[in-house]
Amino acid sequence: MPVYEYCCQKCGHCFDALQGLSDEPLSQCPQCQELSLEKMMSAPMFQLKGTGWYETDFKKKKVTPTENKTEPEAKKKESSSDE
Repeated sequence: MPVYEYCCQKCGHCFDALQGLSDEPLSQCPQCQELSLEKMMSAPMFQLKGTGWYETDFKKKKVTPTENKTEPEAKKKESSSDE
C-alpha cells in the first residue's frame, strides 16, 4: 500500500497517510476538521535498478563523429614518425 502526503490549505497541517490504490483521497483535516486537504506530489520510495532502465541503457555517452576522426589521424602521425 502506498503512502500519500496530504497538506491542509486552511491550517497548514501536513501528514502522511497509508492508503490503498482504490481508496478515495482524504478531504477532512484531522487537526482543524476543515474539508481543505490537498494530496501533495512526493518522490517515490523505490528506484528502478539494473539493465533495461533509462539510467543504465539510454544515458550512455555516445561517440560523436569528430571523436572518431581524431583517433585514426593520431595513429597515422605516430606510424609516419616511426619510419
